[in-house]
Amino acid sequence: MSGLHGVDRTGREFDRMWGELAPVGRGRDGGYRRFAWTREDATLREWFTAEATRRGLTLVTDRAGNQWAWWGDPDTDGPGVVTGSHVDSVPSGGAYDGPLGVVSALLAVDVLRANGWTPSRPIGIASFADEEGARFGVACAGSRLLTGALPPGRALSLTDENGITMAEAMRAAGHEPDHVDGDAEALSRVATFVELHVEQGRGLVDLGEPVGVASMIWPHGRWRVTLAGQANHAGTTPLPDRLDPMLTLATLITAVRASALRHGALATVGKVSVEPNGVNAIPSQVTAWLDCRAADEEAVRHVLDDLSTFGPVQESWTPATVFDTDLATRLSDAASEGEPVPVLGTGAGHDAGVLSTAGIPTAMLFVRNPTGVSHSPEEFAERADCLDGVHALTRCLAELTR
Repeated sequence: MSGLHGVDRTGREFDRMWGELAPVGRGRDGGYRRFAWTREDATLREWFTAEATRRGLTLVTDRAGNQWAWWGDPDTDGPGVVTGSHVDSVPSGGAYDGPLGVVSALLAVDVLRANGWTPSRPIGIASFADEEGARFGVACAGSRLLTGALPPGRALSLTDENGITMAEAMRAAGHEPDHVDGDAEALSRVATFVELHVEQGRGLVDLGEPVGVASMIWPHGRWRVTLAGQANHAGTTPLPDRLDPMLTLATLITAVRASALRHGALATVGKVSVEPNGVNAIPSQVTAWLDCRAADEEAVRHVLDDLSTFGPVQESWTPATVFDTDLATRLSDAASEGEPVPVLGTGAGHDAGVLSTAGIPTAMLFVRNPTGVSHSPEEFAERADCLDGVHALTRCLAELTR
């Protein structure tokens, strides 16, 4: 689709929606805390519902809690082409990670309609639940539940830092946990999935391009390490008599760094829980969480082998996801009307990777992030690049629904 009309209106709608989302869950540092099944999450769900209703789209919530807005009926005329992303965040996360894909999907439908497009099949917009896993520790929980990759019994028993289970949080938010399960019916409505996302690195910045296409997602996982100690008084216990798990934590952190450097991986101890967490108390226990990923699975496994004496327990694992090559080529050509855009891999996980693993032809579009920083308030995308992303996504949807 060339010669798109309604560019000015698209910019105004982008500003309106972005302005409505901006204050939701924003902290004093400018970062966001939009965790699954919280008050902020409910506000974002209401926002998505309102935007779907505003456009006359049919809204559906699947058994896992993911929201879908359909232009057309996927049950009679599908399966359809779906785009979208997520709206939750990591602690003090950036504004663009997730919401940019949802806003862009809504705007792409607007542009198609403004240009009189009649899609050959239904077009859906997805807003996936709990992609970041910030509250309960498992990334892409909504899409994993949907596809059956995450058993509902395990998911619902996960707890947050306050001991609240996912089941309890869902029920408090009005989503019945007894119904949570894989949803083959919802999944069967999806023929193809395209996720637009802000790039979480400097690939496009270094190439001088506003939009790119993903080739693959690196294999990645999360592990929990529990380090036992003995609680005691910090002011009376001689140093030789202490069993202090914080010292073991320090050893773990340096070991993680050294192993990642040795094997060409990326590994981070980014979350720690200390008990009893008192200034004048030697901890009785420290729990640390490890994130590890690399371009190939063998490198990740080597890191975990090096750390085996610490007893890491796997909480989640996603193998390498190679996106549909033919689909990526079509999108690369369509995104810029015949002049192929860059194709690059990423170390960041996405719902697109989960759907791809479930057998759905999947691709991703990236929008340039001039800071190269993500999962941080410094994450950013220029308005002009965001609108370029919208129009690239619009052309891709047109290509897939001719």
